[in-house]
Amino acid sequence: MAGEDGKYEYILVEREGPVTIVTINRPAVYNALHKPAHLEMHDAFDRFAEDADQWVAIITGAGDKAFCAGNDLKYQAGGGERGWGVSGFGGLSHRFDLSKPVIAAVNGFAMGGGFEIALACDLIIAAEDATFALPEPSVGLAATAGGLLRLPREIGMKRAMGIILTGRRVAASEGLSLGFVNEVVPEGRALAGAKRWAKEILNLSPMSIRASKQVAMRGFDMPVDQALKEQIQFPAVQAMLSSADFVEGPKAFAEKRKPVWSGR
Repeated sequence: MAGEDGKYEYILVEREGPVTIVTINRPAVYNALHKPAHLEMHDAFDRFAEDADQWVAIITGAGDKAFCAGNDLKYQAGGGERGWGVSGFGGLSHRFDLSKPVIAAVNGFAMGGGFEIALACDLIIAAEDATFALPEPSVGLAATAGGLLRLPREIGMKRAMGIILTGRRVAASEGLSLGFVNEVVPEGRALAGAKRWAKEILNLSPMSIRASKQVAMRGFDMPVDQALKEQIQFPAVQAMLSSADFVEGPKAFAEKRKPVWSGR
């Protein structure tokens, strides 16, 4: 866990203006996660969620070999405690109340839980050398950190089953054609690509972005008529309607100037 100075042992956290960049920093094991790393990521994303001055998060992996190779099986086999807490794998897979956008900058392997972390993000920017897979059945496990549920919802059941039931590796270009990757960028440029997407998001009202994400996510499995009725009561929508940004946007438009968003 982070000390009072906010520093971590297994991850790096940097802030560039309103953007929080979380880097899984275990390159010697392809950024695989053990319980201590999970706890650090849980803490980092808690801090991001609670910080009113942080509007977008990016998650990536240290080095050029891997985004995240998933669960640290050697640590587990050696008797290390398994588990990741209430926020799920990597502090993200079960974090359903986060209305701020999160971008995965995928370099190299995104295997098992690493793929599940990426799927839990709102956008996936992948380098040309990125590789995705859910190979858990090859070691007697299953992708129960959300991969088996999110992938069919994102690309359709038959396409997802072709990946799930074979454990095969999917290249970034195929991920783009299947629809779970937003953009493929040159090798070594995943983080730069994610920052470019973050910059585009930052041009817009963060209050509106949070409301939009929450409506899209919460309303996805609802009948449209139900979602239309209930969306006005969603917390992020209520926050947007009572925010300074809700006043600033129309005012700036009327005054023919660029809006100054406060995120409040």
